[in-house]
Formats: sequence, C-alpha cells, structure tokens
Amino acid sequence: MKAIDSHYDAVIIGSGFGGSINALRLAEAGKSVLVLERGKQYQAGEFPRDVTDTEKLFWRYPKKKQSQGLYKLDFFSGIGVVTASGVGGGSLVYANIHIRPDPSVFEDQKWPAPINRQYLEPYYDKVASMLGISPVPAEFKMPKRDIYRNAAEKTGHHIFDPDQAVTWKAPGNPEFGVCKKVAECEFGCQYGAKHTMDLTYLAKAQQLGAQVESGINITHISKDEKGYRVHYIDLSNDQKGSVTGTKIVLSAGTLGTNKILFESRDSVKTLPGISSKLGYGFSGNGDFLGSIQNSQHKLEPWNGPDVTSVIRYFEDKPGFTMAAPTFNQPVMAFLASLGQGKGWLPEFLAARIWRKLDSALYWAFSKGFMSKPSRFPGPNAGDPERMTNLFAIGQDNANGRILLEGNDIDIKWNYAKENKVLIKKMTEAMEEVAEVYGGTVSPLQSWHVFKRILTVHPLGGCNLSDTAETGVVSPQGEVHGYPGLFVADGSVIPTSIGFHPVMTISAVSEHIAEAVVNSYTN
Repeated sequence: MKAIDSHYDAVIIGSGFGGSINALRLAEAGKSVLVLERGKQYQAGEFPRDVTDTEKLFWRYPKKKQSQGLYKLDFFSGIGVVTASGVGGGSLVYANIHIRPDPSVFEDQKWPAPINRQYLEPYYDKVASMLGISPVPAEFKMPKRDIYRNAAEKTGHHIFDPDQAVTWKAPGNPEFGVCKKVAECEFGCQYGAKHTMDLTYLAKAQQLGAQVESGINITHISKDEKGYRVHYIDLSNDQKGSVTGTKIVLSAGTLGTNKILFESRDSVKTLPGISSKLGYGFSGNGDFLGSIQNSQHKLEPWNGPDVTSVIRYFEDKPGFTMAAPTFNQPVMAFLASLGQGKGWLPEFLAARIWRKLDSALYWAFSKGFMSKPSRFPGPNAGDPERMTNLFAIGQDNANGRILLEGNDIDIKWNYAKENKVLIKKMTEAMEEVAEVYGGTVSPLQSWHVFKRILTVHPLGGCNLSDTAETGVVSPQGEVHGYPGLFVADGSVIPTSIGFHPVMTISAVSEHIAEAVVNSYTN
C-alpha cells in the first residue's frame, strides 16, 4: 500500500491546474496536504513515443486494468473528449497557451458575482508569475508563424502571439530545460522546457511538506466525523483504501470530478444532497478542428512549438479564436496522408459507430496503422511540409448534460443543431485563411461523418452558482450543502470561454484556493 496516513488537513483529488494550485496555497498556510493522482509520475524523456504501445499511451482502466497511459479517449453520445492522466494532469500535454479572455466572456449571467475579468485580474497575475509565461521570441524564424500572421493581416483580423509556459532559450530558468522547437508540446515535453504543474506549483508544495501519491484511483467520497472520507483503489495492488481530510478539494478534471460526485450521490449515496444540477451546463469550449493541405508555401510545421499565434474573431457573438497547431514530422506525415474526405453517415448509424470509435482507434494504434503515413492516401492528401491544422475555439451554448449510466458517465448534446451559427462562422474563417495559403481546407473528417466535435477543453457540470437550484458549487467553489468539500478545476466553469481556457481555470482555482485556506478560520 502507499504511504498514506489516516488523516490530513486537506486531501486534494487530482494534480492538474486546480489541484496543484490548491496544494501549494494550503501548504503555504501550514496545512498537512495529501494529493492523490490516478496517473503516473513522468520525468523528462519518459513520455510515450511508441504509438503501438497502447498500454503506455492510453488510459483504459478499469476496462483494461494494465492500460494506465497518458491519454484517455471518450466518445460519448454527443461529443468526443480527450483528457490526460499523470502527475501534473492536463499541463503535461496542453499546448502551453495562457490567454486572459475578453471581459465580455464574463457578461453571461451564468457567472455569479463577484467573478468577472476585473475580479480575476490579480489571480491571473499570480498564475502568470508562478508559471513564468512569455510569448514565442520574435527572433525565432518560423515560416508557419509568418504565413499564419500574413493570413490574418490579409483577412483583416487581429492576431497575437500568446503567452506560453515555456523556457524558450538559454540562459533560462535553471529549473527547466530549453525548448528544442520540435513541435511535441502536446505529446509531453521530453526536454523539460514546459513549466508544467508538477515542476512548478506542485514541486513547491512538496518542498513545503505536501505529499503526492500517484496510482490512486478515487471511487467516491463520504461524510466523516473528521470531515470527509475519500475512498480509493491503489492501482499498484488493486487494494481498496480510504483517507480522511478536514477539507477536500476535488480537482479530478471535468470528467473525473463529475463522475466522482455522481457516484457519491447516486451509486453509493454517501453524498445524497448534491444539487440536482450536477452534470448540467457541459461545454466543449467550442473546439472545432480542421486542416489546410497543399499550401502554396512550405510551412516547416515541425519547426517551433505546436502553437505560435492566435487569431481573434470576437467582433460579435458567438465569438471565437483560432490557432494553427502543428506537430512533429512523423505525426504531420501521417495526418497529411489522411487527406480531407467528406464522408457522411445517417444519424442512427453515426451514433452507433461513434460510441465504438475508441476501441477501433486502440486497435489501429496497436497494429501500427497510426504510426506511419497511410498506404491509401485520402482526397487532397499532400506534402506534410505544406500542411497545417486549424483549431477554432468558440463560445458554444454550454448545453451539454453529463449523466451517470451504469458504471460510467455519458454526455448528451445535439451539438450540431444547437451551435449552427458558431460552426458556420468557424468554417468560413478557415476557408478565408486557406484562400491566403492557396491550399485546400476541410473540417476534421469526424465532423463530416458523425457531426460531432472532439474537444480537449471539457468544461462545466459542477457550475459555480449562487444557489443549489442553479448550480453545484458556490462562487467560492464549495459544494452547496457540504461545507468543507470544494471543487477546483474546469468543471466549475459555467460557460464556454472562446479562448484557450487554462489561464481562466487556473485563476478561478487561485480564487478558490484562497477561500479554502480562509475556511479553516471561519
């Protein structure tokens, strides 16, 4: 069994942005802190690169117990979601992007007072200082950035190079490596150049005495005379255990946090009073993927970080932003070979196949079909050096609903019907940019075939709210009806952001951490 004591001042579930931030602030306050993470600890150089080794690449536990890898793929009824497992959470594989969204994002009435852009400003400052963020240096020579900037200027839209949590060049911060410009940010940085949460907030929390245990899968939470009891399975030996905390901070990511609360409320019924609004208000943050193939320009897509620049389309609502992420040479060669087909399936068939895509993809990865260019290139397949991905992030209507069905969650949402205007605007923006490139353009093939999006930015389901009738947690992140039980991750965000959401998730988590610390004296 892990070296877990029986009781702590605070037990934190999850080690991503929300969990790591709360761990540090509680450790700074002198509290005994335990952080529980289901994924493994990764060091620079240990991230999986053999895509045929699916047990190291994907998280499929408990369906396949030995498969405890970095990425988790979920194809729910209404949407697909990609998440990560590991000490550091999503920070291990995100694109490093930190943007403070427009004040208008917080004008939606779903955001409770006092939270708005002005209120969050000092918390944004805290995050920026801790993570040492800065944009890609202007002197870096990257054709993919130059051509993308040219497209924005010719189409009349504002483009900027966002701050990123990366050490760009030596001499930099001696605690980190230096960016090698190999476009592998979203695969786990092998060079330690990313300022991930395990190397920043969490490392400082550990220096102050916080304990971090990996390989711990949380099943549910119950009330206890000492506060709350966290029930878990130790994945090293499949043994059940539990630990108590005076305060609990649930930061298991949007999907993980919702699932734990659903299990606690509905399956084992240890927290039966959780709001009936649990699971409502899910957002994919408007993530919409596409690509440009056959550009007239050589882009050198594998030169630089994944993302260099972001175009802003917030002249009217629904607003959105768009980046042009690219990856290393083997991945771009594979993606380019897929082409840009426009297949289509009737909804009854699309729904059935969509739900089984994860199994099909695991099989394709294990057999090596995803490790090299396709032997049968698709329509518009071309030179990978002349390809870029396009990634629009927008203000969807945040009307998805997470449900517990059997032993797992599902997400219901007629995304295509409810977000027609946003999708049309994003598609037109991609076509406009592609015209400058002189290439072919298309949304991701899965959109054509299944009319469902794939998001890497799941939000909501445990929304911040003034009352239990309108959401799950208070404006301070405390679960309505359960004093001392807090939530701090993307699940509390009540709307889509329309920008990369990490900076806002982190700022809100700093705000919640402050409330958790103060709750010991209230």
